[in-house]
Amino acid sequence: MEEDLHEYHGKNIEVSYDHNRCIHVRECVKGLPGVFDPNQRPWVDADNAEADEVARVIERCPTGALHYERTDDGTPEPVPSSNIVTATVNGPLYLHGDIVIRSNDEVVLEDTRIGLCRCGHTMNGPLCDNSHARVFEAAGNELADSVAGEGSEGKQVEEDDTEDPSDSEDSADQSDGKLIVTPTPNGPLILDGTFELRNSEGVSTRHDEAALCRCGGSANKPFCDGTHDRIGFTTEE
Repeated sequence: MEEDLHEYHGKNIEVSYDHNRCIHVRECVKGLPGVFDPNQRPWVDADNAEADEVARVIERCPTGALHYERTDDGTPEPVPSSNIVTATVNGPLYLHGDIVIRSNDEVVLEDTRIGLCRCGHTMNGPLCDNSHARVFEAAGNELADSVAGEGSEGKQVEEDDTEDPSDSEDSADQSDGKLIVTPTPNGPLILDGTFELRNSEGVSTRHDEAALCRCGGSANKPFCDGTHDRIGFTTEE
């Protein structure tokens, strides 16, 4: 993982942007086009809206490409108490919560919002770099995900119990704790910790651990089924 970090300073809030983590979901542009305008240079003007509004929109960035630091007495960026993993159709895994990525027994990234590759072609592994737009479109492959597939274990969450991670009010006494993500060499993503797994239709299950596919070839998406061995999937991170 390599950073390409840019900083934009406002009077009450400072915005940081990692170009390498941006996959152009455009939540920022849609949320505050007066602040986030890709047709302007610099493309971020943090003083074109109230700091609270800027913070609220940044927290909707699903990959963590955008973050902020308050320079006034405003509330700092929170660490969510609930861990939520969302498998998107023909796209990445979005992780929202208290997330730690480890490799070779070392912490390589701690964040509250991360987008992880699951097409197997990213050049910035294990993070998504938008390669899925090319790979899955060319293959005509629609990822059909089941949050309770064969070989997986999880407790079904009723629809009324699910929350939008961007709107939830977190409670410390109900914290899921840290979610440890370990990308294995030439293999799946190992998730260790309490989390809610959602598919593209919003169906959810609760898990304490899981092995999720990142080669793009599993027949039991989003779970790993060992296909990475058969197709010779390799990783370099």
